[in-house]
Amino acid sequence: MPDIEYAFLADAAETQPGQKFHVLGGGVSRIGGPTFPLRHPHLALVLGLLVTAPELDREHEVRFVLLDPDGGEVAGATGNLKAHGHADGRDTILTFSIDLWNLTFAAPGDYSFRILVNGSERKRLPLVVARPDA
Repeated sequence: MPDIEYAFLADAAETQPGQKFHVLGGGVSRIGGPTFPLRHPHLALVLGLLVTAPELDREHEVRFVLLDPDGGEVAGATGNLKAHGHADGRDTILTFSIDLWNLTFAAPGDYSFRILVNGSERKRLPLVVARPDA
């Protein structure tokens, strides 16, 4: 099963298959604002999916879910990816990003991004949402 080589949140990201990726403000783990509900204009979820040679040229389902402190779903998406690699039998890292526009956080607290590959949770990313004085 493909694994997550890396995953992080950023202010913005540009990824193109088979090329370098560009990140602005990588490593976001805390956001906030003075009033709630809080609408955050943009985050990018950047993923590097490690696909081994036997898993190439097959579809793989990737899903992310953003959960609130009580475990309720704030946002989520599912997509199917097919990684193509070199004929030399080497593993491939498929890098991609997901733009998350206008996320609304009902209250401050500890939120969590869950990333699943082929139905199995492979990574968790914590996100603290707080008031500036907290």
